[in-house]
Amino acid sequence: MKKLCVMVALGIVTSSFLCLNTALAGQITDRQINQQKKIHQGVVSGELTAREAAVLEREQRHLQRYKQEIWSDGELSPGEKARMHNQQDKASTHIYKKKHNDIAR
Repeated sequence: MKKLCVMVALGIVTSSFLCLNTALAGQITDRQINQQKKIHQGVVSGELTAREAAVLEREQRHLQRYKQEIWSDGELSPGEKARMHNQQDKASTHIYKKKHNDIAR
């Protein structure tokens, strides 16, 4: 039952990423969608527990809020872009580590 709830939540979050302002559909958004897919795949394959997925989803929500904040003025400064990429790098590392920690198996 928990797995089903997590999968439904992942689907909702993933679809919300897809429905966001299409003008912003660039490298940052593509990367967020890819990370969501990795989390979803980890839940389906059993590599991630429900708790691990929830932690990773929280991080993705934080990234989404930050992306909305930096785009609120309609422009993306080089500093904002660098910070966003740095945060996405960290999130990607967290996803990889949680998927390969042998807890869910």
